[in-house]
Amino acid sequence: MSCDKDAETRHTLDCFRDRLKRLIQVEPLLDLLHFLEPDRKDRIKAKFREEGNISAATLLIDEIIHSKNCEQGWSRELVTALETVGCKHAAKYVLNSPPEPTEEAENDSCVRLIDLLQLTLVNMKTADVCAHCRVMGLLTQEDQENILKLIENQGNIGGARLLLKRLVKNEAGWFSKFLQALEDTEHHELVRELRGEPCNEDGEAHKSSPVTDKEFHQAATERCQYTQFFMFKSTEVHQVSCLISLIISLPSSEESKRDIVLRDYQMEVARPALEEKNIIICLPTGSGKTRVAVYITKEHLEKRKQMGQPGKVVVLVNKVPLVEQHYKAEFGRFLKHQYSVERVSGASQLKISFPQIIEQNDIIICTAQILENSLAKAKNGDEDGIKLSQFTLMVIDECHHTKKGGVYNHIMIRYLKQKHQNQLLKKQEKSPVPLPQILGLTASPGVGGAMSQQRAEEHILQVSATPTPSNYIQFRCGLFKKVTIKPVYGMLKDPFGDVIKKIMDEIHEHADLKPLCEPGIQNYEQWVVQKEQNAAKEENQKVRVCAEHLRQYNEALHQSNTIRMSDAFRFLDKYHNEELKTKSIADEEGTVTITDTERFLFTLFKDNKAKLQELMGKPQYENNSLAQLKTNILKEFSTRERARGIIFTRTRLSAIALCQWIQENPKFDEVGVSASYLIGGGDQSVVKPMTAAEQKDVLNKFRDGQINLLIATTVAEEGLDIAECNFVIRYCLVTNEIAMIQARGRGRAEDSSYTLVAEAGSGVAERESVNEYREKMMSKAIAKVCKMNRADYEKKIREFQMQAIMEEKVKIKKKQQKGMMKEPPSKISLSCRQCSVFVCSGEDIEKIENMHHVNVTTQFSKLITVRENASLQERLLDYETNGVIACKNCGQQWGSMMLYKSIECPCLHIKNFVVTYGSKKKTFSKWSELPIKFPAFDYTQHADLLVEDSGEEEDMETD
Repeated sequence: MSCDKDAETRHTLDCFRDRLKRLIQVEPLLDLLHFLEPDRKDRIKAKFREEGNISAATLLIDEIIHSKNCEQGWSRELVTALETVGCKHAAKYVLNSPPEPTEEAENDSCVRLIDLLQLTLVNMKTADVCAHCRVMGLLTQEDQENILKLIENQGNIGGARLLLKRLVKNEAGWFSKFLQALEDTEHHELVRELRGEPCNEDGEAHKSSPVTDKEFHQAATERCQYTQFFMFKSTEVHQVSCLISLIISLPSSEESKRDIVLRDYQMEVARPALEEKNIIICLPTGSGKTRVAVYITKEHLEKRKQMGQPGKVVVLVNKVPLVEQHYKAEFGRFLKHQYSVERVSGASQLKISFPQIIEQNDIIICTAQILENSLAKAKNGDEDGIKLSQFTLMVIDECHHTKKGGVYNHIMIRYLKQKHQNQLLKKQEKSPVPLPQILGLTASPGVGGAMSQQRAEEHILQVSATPTPSNYIQFRCGLFKKVTIKPVYGMLKDPFGDVIKKIMDEIHEHADLKPLCEPGIQNYEQWVVQKEQNAAKEENQKVRVCAEHLRQYNEALHQSNTIRMSDAFRFLDKYHNEELKTKSIADEEGTVTITDTERFLFTLFKDNKAKLQELMGKPQYENNSLAQLKTNILKEFSTRERARGIIFTRTRLSAIALCQWIQENPKFDEVGVSASYLIGGGDQSVVKPMTAAEQKDVLNKFRDGQINLLIATTVAEEGLDIAECNFVIRYCLVTNEIAMIQARGRGRAEDSSYTLVAEAGSGVAERESVNEYREKMMSKAIAKVCKMNRADYEKKIREFQMQAIMEEKVKIKKKQQKGMMKEPPSKISLSCRQCSVFVCSGEDIEKIENMHHVNVTTQFSKLITVRENASLQERLLDYETNGVIACKNCGQQWGSMMLYKSIECPCLHIKNFVVTYGSKKKTFSKWSELPIKFPAFDYTQHADLLVEDSGEEEDMETD
């Protein structure tokens, strides 16, 4: 095993130390552990003689965890030794492959039952039972020799005690085999005792047939009834009855899916929440955070029910697919038989009746935006609004996002403000407004870009303060998988890229642009985007259109360095064809005007098109990154019995292109690769977005094994439960430590690997190394925060909460000071981003459903042309997008044509315009960035006008 595996094993030993110290047989194991120094072994043996096996096992675990001198590969030696001495159950824990919680609980009950009945069991014919247990694999040859030797020296009872001690260290399932061994050696009365069978009237033993689990459960039920009938007073017998009752109550079919059994570490982190404290649970991906949340939810609702108080739980997620996942796999699966559970997202029609859903259900799983919209309505006095006081528990999935300025943050700022108000109400001896208990879940709170350990600790405290007021942060160290970095060295020749750079140089010269860095990197993209924005505001159309084309060529360079040259060429060719098409739209007024600069740009691509096509057909010039990725994929699928993996890439375009590359390459088909891509659903890209239904279909096929390789953008990094994934590759992509932890966490199988394929010198590998260091900073920071003095911790939390409230107040005040909210919409005007033609005044704009900005004036309709929207055909509740609206003068896209309750409404996308306010010109990417209030769309008024126009046309036809 590698050093990485040894480090993981140390983490595993620490996590399962309480379990392992009861399962390890120290004395025979020490003889096989050659990596331990003699003096360490002597200390452990002395501990064994003085205090027994459990104390010695505890010392052994500590020695291994803290040892710095163990030879590489010691973890494999430890596992082999455990299996050799018959501690296979312990070996599975060391391999981080423990049994299911229900199976673990059942085994614990069997162990306890043997312990309670030991005084009876030691009277068995030990030598005979020992021989049968050896044949059944419950004992090793060394075990048998030691037991027989003890019988010879200390008698039958001493040997029986050793046999029982050794027996309970086996894997789950040993109990039934032991019963069979007793049956075969004619210990019928002991079998009845363990199976829960009552004695017959003569007190004679009945010969029983071989024991099955079903018969054991049935007999144990009768045993419980029997002990109750005779009203045994013995505490020990009562405990035996309870244990048998517990064993038989462990369901084996559909009911088992409803039982929630937590592991020791899960119960440990859940405890403060069960005491009604607000907490963050920080556990590694795949360690059951959501299962803990389900358990806490169940206990919360049951406790409130017992107290005669209403309970209502809302589970917030930040992605639409997570709504369905949490419902089907967790909350619905375990709780819908007992409580009413419903899910709501933007893709669900139930969002229109959200207040009713809240009222009618006990548990609501929803996207955070749905709740925030309803909370905002309540603040504005809308009857359809929701208040935080309606909930008694709020579960926030991926709660590290509360630190950002997103929707989670907005919700929790509302919470903090009300909490602060409650403190004032208490001082005034008034009743506070009820607030829900908060439970945050995260695998990676990150360090917020901290450069020092102190800053990392402050970040953890800030994260704690926002989602969980009066907090506890419950942390469990993860089993970190070391990243394998595959550096890719650049090609000596890149003629395809050279042609693109030559084209870009000619554009630079034409527009008199002097780039600050080499094309093909992210810094260049940032520079060219800034140039385009400035040119749009300055109405410099020559620079603006050149900057837009340069941005596309820069993207093509990135593609040729990461995917195929043919993909980069198709991207450029499609862009130029679509741009040319917008300049050639025939209508009643003729053709859209093409400027000299646009003609230059189209001609420039046309002149170089043949050369690019020629070069893309020469495989010797393909990038080395793709070759390295191919090697990695083939290795994973050739060396694993059942490979299943995810490749993370930067853009939607590269995800689709990589998927096509794999599907078209017969080498991948030969090793059994079945690939599909998974991308986001927002319409913010040149690529058609994936609908929620399409995402769900791909994920289901991946879980079922129909697909065994996903090529995904960051949409798959967080939260999505993708089980059995045993390798993760980040392809020329790196962001921050949170994304690294989340992406790595998608690989949940025992032997999973995590690899970064990156071009040498690109800075990607260096950033990943920094992320690894920050991950260690995060772990140390969390551990230190957990150990803080309670008073100091809560003082810091209060400071950060007040800081969050004050920052929000300052933000609102600044927005108000701008004065734009007080100005009428007529004070602003919109002009085309490309040709600068005047489009409309702000007073012509209305809002539909408080989100869609439309202009239905007759004057506006004369400025636009409508063409088919090939990439987006989205049907929603009351409206649908039918086509694209574009500038009749230059062809620049302005937005989409919506059909809202049978009225055609041109919907404007603000990113396509320059906004003029007074003497200032600005560009915006979202309407929410423009702090001005537009009137609501008056449907009745516009419908009446349409009816009148229709009536006039009918009269003219009649005449």
